[in-house]
Order: sequence, then C-alpha cells, then structure tokens
Amino acid sequence: MSKMNLTASVRKANSAANIIDINGELNGQSETILMEAYNQASLNGIRSIILNFSKLEYMNSSGIGLLVTLLIRVRRQNQCLLAFGLSDHYQQIFELTRLNEAIGLYKSEMQAISAV
Repeated sequence: MSKMNLTASVRKANSAANIIDINGELNGQSETILMEAYNQASLNGIRSIILNFSKLEYMNSSGIGLLVTLLIRVRRQNQCLLAFGLSDHYQQIFELTRLNEAIGLYKSEMQAISAV
C-alpha cells in the first residue's frame, strides 16, 4: 500500500474566497485530506473556493473523481469552484473530461481572485 503523498493547506484570498494549496499527488487516497481542506475553506460564509494546482505532482482518474465529488459539494453549498496553476498536461485533461466547463480555470492566482 502506498503512502499518502498529498498535503492541502487553506489560506484566505479575500473576504469571499479561500484558496486550497494542493501539494503532491491527488489520487484515491487523497479524499480525507482534500475534503478536510474543503470543510476548513468553507467556514464563515465563504462563497468561492480556489484550488491552487501549481504544486500538483500527479493526478490519476481517482483524483479526477475526487474533484467531481468536491464540485458536487461546492454546488450544494451554492459556492463557486475556481482553479489556477494547472500544467498544460492537466489542463488538457480538464478539457477532455469537460471539468473546465464546471471549474473556472485561470493562469494565475491574481486572475482567479479577480474573478471571484
């Protein structure tokens, strides 16, 4: 069994949004870490969650599934999910899976925050 190789930390972007910094591998074993970060990021009436993928090392189909689960939770809370820092490879995967239609993708942190 492989060890967990993901960390996810939360920081404030502005009064309406928090950023989840994803570092490492997003896979099936990452669910607890990602969902705990989402729960922390959602406190105090936050309306937008921004995912920072700039330190993402690897993501497999289970990781994509976790993002879909996260997207469902975000929508149930009437929140908005945005992201930045995807490599060209993962940006293509978002396009192939059409996640880019549900998650706003931005080139930089400033652009994502400005879109909130």
